[in-house]
Amino acid sequence: MADMRSDTVTRPTPAMRAAMAEAPVGDDVFDEDPTLHELQSYAASLFGHEAALFTPSGCMANQIAVQLVVPRAEELLCDADAHVVTYEMGAAAAYGGISTRTWPAVGGALDPATVASMIRQPGGYTVPTRAIAVEQTHNRDGGTIIPLSSLQALRAVCDDNGLLLHCDGARIWHAHVATGVPLLEYGRLFDTMSVCLSKGLGAPVGSLVIGSAARIAEARLIRKRLGGGMRQAGILAAAGLYALRHHIDRLADDHAKARHLASALAPTGVTDPSRVETNLVMLDLRNAPLDAAQLTAAARDQGVLVSPFGPRTVRLTTHLDLTDDAVTTAAAVLTKLLT
Repeated sequence: MADMRSDTVTRPTPAMRAAMAEAPVGDDVFDEDPTLHELQSYAASLFGHEAALFTPSGCMANQIAVQLVVPRAEELLCDADAHVVTYEMGAAAAYGGISTRTWPAVGGALDPATVASMIRQPGGYTVPTRAIAVEQTHNRDGGTIIPLSSLQALRAVCDDNGLLLHCDGARIWHAHVATGVPLLEYGRLFDTMSVCLSKGLGAPVGSLVIGSAARIAEARLIRKRLGGGMRQAGILAAAGLYALRHHIDRLADDHAKARHLASALAPTGVTDPSRVETNLVMLDLRNAPLDAAQLTAAARDQGVLVSPFGPRTVRLTTHLDLTDDAVTTAAAVLTKLLT
């Protein structure tokens, strides 16, 4: 089975399982889990921030972060295809009382001037903009990377307008590996970040909210309010620590497999290898013989699992558990189905 639905389908490696089994633990609701302390401190240091907080999911991490940067009944600006407004079940409004407004979905091709033109200041009965959120890498745009220069310009926009800047960095590790931009360089641009341990890095569970010590102290209260207080979470934290220490550099292998896959499928006309920047490959089926549902079903019958991303769009994802042979097999199966 070549499972390319997501990079969340990976299993912990034997070494990761051993680290989990041997982890010292304590009750995290009492803030007494030493392995969790180690993970949070280590993750914060990677980005040059003061503190971090472990959460069960990326959605919870994002929603805690946006509550930290946007007061109730005020506004967050983000991309129209951003995960925070597309895949999080309206949580910003439901739990944070946050209004959202979006710029047209452009993925990594973010234009800071367009974003700046959307900012609303307090007064005149409008909802004031308080923060901007970006996604690095951009999921629905096929893992594209927002250039560092664009992020720096957006940081200047925020500073000029008294706004805060959040990064949904679920796959920021991929941007770091693909571009060589240091994690510290990314970290200094953002007031809050969410980073994922189970997308690409291979941990079974978990994300982190990263920010100042004061914000993370508040984040801990919000996490408890959302039902995210955990007990001996060090077992999970140990997996995250192992992932951060051993699985970041190897993401280059996933990027190479994605490029190979895109190149193999390019003759069918459904993908452009030049747009593959990280570990995601988007298939545009508008001129293909099968739509997304048909391709997904037919590929499954031949042992290849893919993710439909719309009526005529499919996403392929390379990851830790996808071997070179599986990539070759998947390319052959999909090519046959698409020609």
